[in-house]
Amino acid sequence: MAIKRILSSLLILSAGALLAACNNDTEAENSSSLDKITIDYAHYSPTSLVLKENGYLEEAFEDEGIEIEYVFSQGSNRALEFLAGGSVDFGSTAGAAALMAKSNGTPIKNVYIYSQPEWTALVTNENSDINSVEDLEGQRVAATLGTDPYIFLVRALNEVGLSESDIEVVPLQHSDGANALANGDVDAWAGLDPHMARQELETNAELFYRNEAFNTYGFLNVREDFAEEHPEVVEKVIEAYEKARQWVEDNPEETIDIIVQEAEIDPEVAALQLERNNFDNPIPGDAQRESITEAGIVLQESGNLDDGVDIDALVNELIDSSFAEAVIEQ
Repeated sequence: MAIKRILSSLLILSAGALLAACNNDTEAENSSSLDKITIDYAHYSPTSLVLKENGYLEEAFEDEGIEIEYVFSQGSNRALEFLAGGSVDFGSTAGAAALMAKSNGTPIKNVYIYSQPEWTALVTNENSDINSVEDLEGQRVAATLGTDPYIFLVRALNEVGLSESDIEVVPLQHSDGANALANGDVDAWAGLDPHMARQELETNAELFYRNEAFNTYGFLNVREDFAEEHPEVVEKVIEAYEKARQWVEDNPEETIDIIVQEAEIDPEVAALQLERNNFDNPIPGDAQRESITEAGIVLQESGNLDDGVDIDALVNELIDSSFAEAVIEQ
């Protein structure tokens, strides 16, 4: 009987060792099967600019020989297009914009928060007759469809009993919207930093409606198939992002220099943009779910989301905190 127990114990130990070896081999195989990781960077995400500048991803994947390719996103709409088309593995967007894309079938997950920004407001020119959201009725308003500024505009209109049908939405990319406002081609603009900060400082543009609660969080998204095939890679990317986030918090002046270099803007503009970002909470949780759910309800009421969409279920499918929780100390 003693011999049988010993043999049984040895078999269990051997099986455990074999399973562990198989798991390690699987993880190694998953990483080694990748030749390249494609990730976006954006002027509206200072963390992404620091990540790129400091080479944290290249450092993290050097031993595996995995190439890092960066793709520039002009706005959440572009990042979501890249994710939907498979041209990036990771993309930087606002949470509400990601929700709209998810409802339209884009297979993505929100896995990390790169900042909590006040990156959008409603903007008009100095000495404009527009002083409130109600004053937008019948006016031409520039906005980038499918982005947080556009969603901000919809929510602001809804709050005062107006809708998109009460204004003329002029669909322009963020930088073009800023130029259209400065040139007087539109009456107002749903702005985004750093373009908004530049207009504020350089042309005395007025941020006539601000509401930090209507700004949804800045999320790093990953394609669902990529996350399923390479979960350990997702975690390593988040670890690299964490290095960048901590560096931003510890080195604000140097971060401003990087924003200036990448976005080709004045230091005062970059400083104002950075000031409007909170980098304290990188793990998606209840606060983010609540914020995006509230945005989703308004979008559904305004016809931007299908009536049949279950907002709560969609938000829960979108936000996946497990990757960040696995690598970030709480």
